[in-house]
Amino acid sequence: MMRRLAALLLVLACSCGATLHAQQPRFHVLAFYTEKTEADHVDFARQAITFFEAEAKHDNFAWQATTNWDDLNAANLQHYQLVVWLNDSPHVDSQRTAFEQYMKHGGAWLGFHFAGYNDESTHWPWFVDDFLDAVFLTNSWPPLPATLVVEDRGHPVTRGLPKTYMSPANEWYMWKPNPRANKDIHVLLSLSPSNYPLGMKDTLTSGDLPVVWTNTKYKMLYCNMGHGDKIFTRATQNQLFKNAILWLGGAAAK
Repeated sequence: MMRRLAALLLVLACSCGATLHAQQPRFHVLAFYTEKTEADHVDFARQAITFFEAEAKHDNFAWQATTNWDDLNAANLQHYQLVVWLNDSPHVDSQRTAFEQYMKHGGAWLGFHFAGYNDESTHWPWFVDDFLDAVFLTNSWPPLPATLVVEDRGHPVTRGLPKTYMSPANEWYMWKPNPRANKDIHVLLSLSPSNYPLGMKDTLTSGDLPVVWTNTKYKMLYCNMGHGDKIFTRATQNQLFKNAILWLGGAAAK
């Protein structure tokens, strides 16, 4: 009787242990955003949080979002495998330094739209010249849908995407220098020339416009999408975002 009881307890212990192990998140994500910015950027951030919260439950990763950019510090970042900037970037030197060290020591980053915006007032040489490797030049307006070309369909971020697809309405940024000119930049998606002229008030008439790219020196991905409340309305683009967070988090995209 005692042997049977011991065996039963052992089975239960193993079962509980396996269940607890299975429930452990595959990786941890910390997303930063602000409510004190352009309304369209706030709309995107709120919808992104809802979207990625659902994906976190489906794909078993931990998702946390905060408006407190002081959480961008070395002690806190060591608990996260991926940092996401939804609609802003750090403006305080200590936060910038902590992020730079995080990336140089193997951290991962996903940035959307305004998170990559920079101009002559940015004063962050590492981010502009070595990390994103692009400076904002101009943009289209108003937000419009656009046909995107998937340049590398073999990359984990683009897995399952067609050669081209129609992206929901967005404000599209053009850059100078073109990030493609850097040998370390790998462009995954770009704007199809068939879109030109693109815009009404502010019109893009020509040019090579990368939309999604990674700097191969780091584990990072920048996505130009992120303006307004239409970004998550197409399944194809949503698959791109899902692939991106799984790749950056260290898990294989399904």
